[in-house]
Amino acid sequence: MNIQERYLDVLRLKDEAAVRSKRSKEDIAILGVTKTRTAEEINQAIDAGITDIGENKAQELVEKYDNVKPVRWHFIGQLQTNKVKSIIDKVVMIHSVDSIKLAREIDKRARAVGKQMDVLIQINSAMEDTKAGIPAGELKNIVSEIAAECDNIRICGLMCLPPIATEPEDSRPYFREARVLFEEMKTWGFPENKVMPTELSMGMSGDFQVAVEEGSTMVRVGSSIFGPRNYK
Repeated sequence: MNIQERYLDVLRLKDEAAVRSKRSKEDIAILGVTKTRTAEEINQAIDAGITDIGENKAQELVEKYDNVKPVRWHFIGQLQTNKVKSIIDKVVMIHSVDSIKLAREIDKRARAVGKQMDVLIQINSAMEDTKAGIPAGELKNIVSEIAAECDNIRICGLMCLPPIATEPEDSRPYFREARVLFEEMKTWGFPENKVMPTELSMGMSGDFQVAVEEGSTMVRVGSSIFGPRNYK
């Protein structure tokens, strides 16, 4: 299968999961995950219909940016504060905010370019030491801090990254927990220009159908669209 065929297959599976869970197919976006992928491959995905892509590394995003056709860029990897400046004017959303320190830097850099940056808070569902993200119990505190301090940030929801699983169903409890937190956020009463929970970013190539069934609004799919990743 080529990139177009794989993308159409992912689109079909995503839509089928939406129907099973009685959701609108249009409510779930597919982000093509472009880590290690070339600009040519990304452009093939855009030609196939991809409108949003997610990049894990700031340097890769910057290197590819001018050679990729118009598309909505999302930053989905762990972001170091010293890399924020290089991507702030290029992305529509940062999915991986996990500290007030990072939020302050994003706010500072967003102010400098005259924009309000949409972000998601990353949850470390299983409290894995090898993954970024905050514990679920700290979510309201960090949301409150960011809302109080950062005028150039709007928190739009959550990103969930569950443990690597052998079966898609293994991810379901983590997705379900993230959905509960996401719904709780909607009741906290922050001003909409500071906190407007509309996006729940969860689900990858191995489990995106389960994620859709549990309420994901954005699935982050790499190898199922682009094929096996070739690490250099």
